Amino acid sequence: MAGTDQTINIVIPPQASNYRAAEAYKTLRSNIQFCGADNKVILLTSSIPNEGKTTVSIMLADAFAEMGKKVLLIDADLRKSILMKKLQISVKRLRGLSHYLSGQQELTDVIYGTNVPNLHLILTGPVPPNPAELLGSGLMGKTLEALREVYDYVLIDTPPLGSVIDSAVLAQYCDGAVMVIDADTVSYRLAQRVKEQLEKSGCKILGAVLNKAPMDKKSMSGKYYYKYYYGEYQDRYLERPGENG
Repeated sequence: MAGTDQTINIVIPPQASNYRAAEAYKTLRSNIQFCGADNKVILLTSSIPNEGKTTVSIMLADAFAEMGKKVLLIDADLRKSILMKKLQISVKRLRGLSHYLSGQQELTDVIYGTNVPNLHLILTGPVPPNPAELLGSGLMGKTLEALREVYDYVLIDTPPLGSVIDSAVLAQYCDGAVMVIDADTVSYRLAQRVKEQLEKSGCKILGAVLNKAPMDKKSMSGKYYYKYYYGEYQDRYLERPGENG
């Protein structure tokens, strides 16, 4: 499957140059790999806006690409995308996911190369009137099945599940999901509801990323140490309502 010949110049967020952050994303990458080689199509979501989900998606895609994996990052936030802004993409009128799912473009027309080796993008396109229906369509499912044969990892940045249902609709076609949780904003109850919605979709929850955590020495030794929780550790974290609000 060959994508469009057009290459987009992108700028990876400055976290990549921060040693501590870079190591955290490498740890996240490694832990996802330890979850199993069959976890190739991975959805990332959060409970509410501004938890850092899009940045985590970008940095994880960059971490996989850096180790030589062929990565496709899909911007599936068809309602209010910020990925183009985060990547500082200045090219206008790019074809995107909504163009493809609505039958206006072929898949190869909406896959873009980037100046980052091994990293490809599918952007959102214009806001459609029926985003949940498009993401839950049989076409989306068949497309992800085809993409898993081409890419080592397909990472999907989706809208906050605490706000709209799009992520749960799309999750049925994914191998696993990662929740991004703001350390100081999201309550235990809300995170638990989002976790339950993902489980109803039948999608395996790989774990959660505790984001925006204080990184001073006192915080690092306590409950907010920045790390990736996976498997039983994720359940253990979500089952401490006294600590998490």
